[in-house]
Amino acid sequence: MLPGPPTETNHPWGNNDTPYVEIGGDKGVRRLVENFYDIIEDESPTLRAMLPANTAGSRKKLYEYFSEWLGGPPLYSEKRGHPRLRMRHMPFAIGDDEAKEWMRCMDKAMAQSEVPEALGSFLDLRLGELALHMRNR
Repeated sequence: MLPGPPTETNHPWGNNDTPYVEIGGDKGVRRLVENFYDIIEDESPTLRAMLPANTAGSRKKLYEYFSEWLGGPPLYSEKRGHPRLRMRHMPFAIGDDEAKEWMRCMDKAMAQSEVPEALGSFLDLRLGELALHMRNR
């Protein structure tokens, strides 16, 4: 006898087709980004010093990037083309400490945003790689 069709799809981030859907779509991405920047503003003078006085533009860019990166609508590339993240971060001195601080803030934001456990583990790995890639010193 052949097995029946699977009753659920399982990915490293959870049961939904994309991490974007798993996080809760637009609302979930917005919540994560807002929490992340609030944490930076409240707790991270090192990262805060790299941002403009008004973080609205930075929040919008990260929201658009994450929406696309997580498998949602291509908001970032439609407006700005290829992300070229490393190039865009070159004006800032980013070393191991800054990458670790970025991840500390993101981990805390994921917890505050109640990101599901499997998605949180997936994002921790992938964003950790991305944070280390941004190092330029």
